[in-house]
Parts: sequence; C-alpha cells; structure tokens
Amino acid sequence: MGGAQGTARSAARAASTERTRAAILSAARGLFVEQGYRATSLRDIAASAGISVAGLLRHFPTKDVLLIAVLDAIERGEAPELIDRLAQDRSGGLHYATIARWNATVPGYAALYAALTGEASTSTHPAHASMRSRYGSLRHRVACELREASRRGAVDAARDPDAEAVRLIAGWDGLQLLQQYLPRRVDVVERLEAHQVLLAAPPGSAARRGDRPTDPAPLPREPLRAEPASSGGYRPGRERRSRILADAMALFARDGYGDTSLREVADRVGVAKTTLLHHYPSKEALLGAVLVERDRAVQAAAAADDADRAAEAVRAIPRGAAANSVSEPGLIQVHAVLSCEAVPIGHPAHEYFVHRFESGLDYFRDLFAGARSDGELGVGRDPEHEAIWLVALWEGLQYQWLYDRGAVDVGAQLDAHLADVVPRPVDAFPALD
Repeated sequence: MGGAQGTARSAARAASTERTRAAILSAARGLFVEQGYRATSLRDIAASAGISVAGLLRHFPTKDVLLIAVLDAIERGEAPELIDRLAQDRSGGLHYATIARWNATVPGYAALYAALTGEASTSTHPAHASMRSRYGSLRHRVACELREASRRGAVDAARDPDAEAVRLIAGWDGLQLLQQYLPRRVDVVERLEAHQVLLAAPPGSAARRGDRPTDPAPLPREPLRAEPASSGGYRPGRERRSRILADAMALFARDGYGDTSLREVADRVGVAKTTLLHHYPSKEALLGAVLVERDRAVQAAAAADDADRAAEAVRAIPRGAAANSVSEPGLIQVHAVLSCEAVPIGHPAHEYFVHRFESGLDYFRDLFAGARSDGELGVGRDPEHEAIWLVALWEGLQYQWLYDRGAVDVGAQLDAHLADVVPRPVDAFPALD
C-alpha cells in the first residue's frame, strides 16, 4: 500500500513540476516576444507565471538556461510534422512559403526568431552554439531539397543548390526582421512565393537583347549620408567622444543596449559617469550617437566609384559589403544585435530602424526601376520585390556570417544574387548580327 501511495505522490509531484515548467516557458516566450530577451527580467517572468523568483530558479537557474528551453520547446512543436508531410509531397513544387504561412499562425514565432537571431549572434550568447548548429543543418537540408526540386523542374538545373540554400535561408531570416518593422510593406509569405517562382528561371535571364539606351535613367538620390556625431570643440573633447562611441558600440554589440549601463561604458572608457554624461546627457542620446557613428563608418568603408547607370550602382553593392566584413566586423555585429533588440515598439531605437529600412527599400526600388528602364533588369523581376529581397538577403547573410564566418561570404553571395537580377552587359546585350 505504502509503495502505491509513494508512487502516486511522485506522479503528482512530477505532474505539478511539469505544469509549473510549462507556465514558466509560456510566460517567458510571451515576454521575450513582447519586450525582447534582453529587456525581460526573471522577475517579470516569475510574475507572469504566478510564482516567486525563487520558485522559478528551482526550474531554470538562469535566464540563459530559460532561453534555451524556450527555443527547444518551439523546435519540438508542430513544425517538424508539417515539414515531414510536405516532404512526402511529390508534386515537385517548393513549400517554403507554406511553412512561413504556418509560422505566421503560431503566436510570437516569427518575432521571437527575428529577435533571437540577432541577439544570439554574439559568440558569448548562451544560444549562439545552438543557432550556429541550426544554420548548418538548415543549409544542408535546404540544399538537398533544392536538388530534388531541380530534378523535378521546380528549380532551374543551372542553379547551384548549395549557394541558393544559403541565400534562401538568409532572405527568409531578413524578411522576418523587416516584417516586424514594416508590416504594411513586407509580407514574408508573399515574398517567398515570388522568390520560389524566380528560382524556376535560368540564372541571369536578360530583360531584352540589343544595345543599351544612350541616355540612361537618372540615378536615385541615396539616403542621407550620416555625418560624424560631433566634430566641434577642442581636440581632447573630440577624442574622448570618439573613444566613448567606440567603447559603447563594442559593449552594445556584446551585451545589447538593454543590458549595458552608462556606468559600464564609463568604466570601459576610463572616465567618471559624470564626464560621460557631459558629452551624452542620457543613455538614449548615447545610443543615437552610436547609430549615427555606425552608419558613418559603414558608408566610409563602403565608398565606391560613382556609377553612371543604375545597373552599375547595383553591381557595386557587393564590394562595399565585402569591405565591411573584412575591415569593420564590429559594425555588422552591433547592427545585428541592435536591429533585433529594437523590434519592440517601445525600444528607443525602433523608429530609427523603421526609417532606415523604409528609406533603404525606397532607394533600392528606384535603383532597380532605373535598371529596368535601361533594359538591364532580369526577366520577371519587379523593382519593389527586388528591393525587399535585397535588403532582407543582406540582413540574413550578415547573421549567417556572424555565426559561421568560414561558411558564408557575404560579398560573394550578394554578387551572385545580383548577377542573377541584373545580368552583366556581356551576357544581357551581345553584339547584334
């Protein structure tokens, strides 16, 4: 009898433990999506789950461990079953838009991954290793799927499945981020559907054959170039501001804006907090200066010769991306962390990224429209779609590069993609008979 009662009590305790863990995971997932991982405290999660912080810590000793548990719970959801069902489909089509459509029905799924992809890109983040492994597995699986789709005619046989897999995953990741900032302009499912159609065409399909027009379309004005945060004052003050921005940028890239205090920035610079506040009167002001400085440094590193035609300006993009990955990797890191951390509307950098992405999409749309007017845009290519896909692809490639720099070459991948969208003149315009 005693043994039976003991077994029943053990079962009841196990069931209670499981219910508590489930409540904690549900609360954490909701708050991570709503507020962002870095802005959510264990106290917030415990209150939402209806338990004490001490009670939470008995199940998850740190927020990092809890984050990994949330990720595991999502990975064990219904998505694998959906993917297995789609794998049995013998119609020959691609199903990535279908998976994205399912993702959209899961509350918080896309937002959580959009946030965590950037936040975990720092090598010291608790989810970095698991996300790196996830990308490696995804690239292998998607490449295999594209090879099979090529045999069935859904992907053109001339396309490289391995390279297309890298770009498909990157574009998808970037779309999920863009949709958080520009939900009225960017629809992940719609863009994936359009991309799947384009994969069935031969790479580098030309819009028409013949001589390029003598008078090219005017080039759109680039988004306003960032100036240095401050260039006035005496030299010691300028140098100190420069040091503050560099050290703040490094800390934001490593720990995020939310987890970095002004005291930590001051300590790293080697000045008193009051001295730091003399130059930047609030943490928000410092963040704004960091973002401006980051844009200025990126533009300086990516400076290229002036182009005369829209297509030439498009083809110059990979050179700037390659230069940044070699000379300024920290700029990529801080962008990846902050752009994903700022997804919640209340974040002080949210509107900055809304404006940055919106103006970037407008510029690239007009650039691709100019290439179309000049007869240099590929067959079936729409300027708005190409602008959205380019920005999304660029964002996603940077994430993959941060997780595995040896496996992904951002400049080379962008070059291959743009050679498909805006074919080289020698391919698109051969001499007429």
